[in-house]
Amino acid sequence: MTLRLFDEHRPEPDSIGLMAGWGTFPVVVARALKAAGHTVSCVGLAGHADPILEKICDHYLPCPVARLGQHIRFLKRHDVRRATLAGKLFKDRLLLQKMGWLSLLPDFRTIRAFAPIYFFGRRNRNDDTLMNVVVDEFARDGIELAPATDFSPELLVKHGLLTRRKPSAAELADIRYGWQVAKEMGRIDIGQSVAVKGRVVVAVEAIEGTDSCIRRAGQLCPQGGFTVVKVAKPQQDMRFDVPTIGKLTIETMIAAGAKVLAIEAGKTILLDEPEVAALANKHGLSIISLHDSDALQDAA
Repeated sequence: MTLRLFDEHRPEPDSIGLMAGWGTFPVVVARALKAAGHTVSCVGLAGHADPILEKICDHYLPCPVARLGQHIRFLKRHDVRRATLAGKLFKDRLLLQKMGWLSLLPDFRTIRAFAPIYFFGRRNRNDDTLMNVVVDEFARDGIELAPATDFSPELLVKHGLLTRRKPSAAELADIRYGWQVAKEMGRIDIGQSVAVKGRVVVAVEAIEGTDSCIRRAGQLCPQGGFTVVKVAKPQQDMRFDVPTIGKLTIETMIAAGAKVLAIEAGKTILLDEPEVAALANKHGLSIISLHDSDALQDAA
């Protein structure tokens, strides 16, 4: 489902909603919105959002994740007609506790929205399915969800080599192989990242996230020197679950013994790019940003 969110012939409303998950990305988006002159009404998702958002945003509501009714009422109270999602949600924490999603103490609207999935089993529970339920609920109340990168487009990584060191011929072969595997994993909505060494898949990201996948690869490949490939899904909806890397990604790679990171140009959020490049250069890592077409041909 694709929503046409921006009509260049009508003025954009001033009030923007921000649904904030974990990480620095929501903070960057909030600051970009304020710098552009918007009034920002932020729902800080409990256990995820950075408390500093309360100081940045005009209106702030700390709220549990499974309270869609409360989220929507808050945004409507502040005249929000456009909103965006930014930051990571820890799906394992949300869905795999002893009582499953009911441990989140969902409100009535959340229960009603997700009942076809959780009570009647009519659809699977992958990321796209779950997030599109949220998109639809917001739309019912006249709130359109826009990609966060529409407000901070400079965060989408550009094509090319981001570090001094280029991947070796063997590493380029691992990139090409890993890219195909990662794209297929994305197509069936399992994960975005794979770790590869000598054209052998060492680890695949699932519900645990990229950093845990990298750490597991380090445990399984004690000789180190493996390549991490992180890509967008072929059917990527840029409103949510956009591939994101930052300093923590590089720190995790260094600790695990990884040597190369290949990411998708124009479809990956790169936070703190100067610090990321400096840290990678210091430890001899290679980071390369590729388009889908050239990754499968000649990544050099």
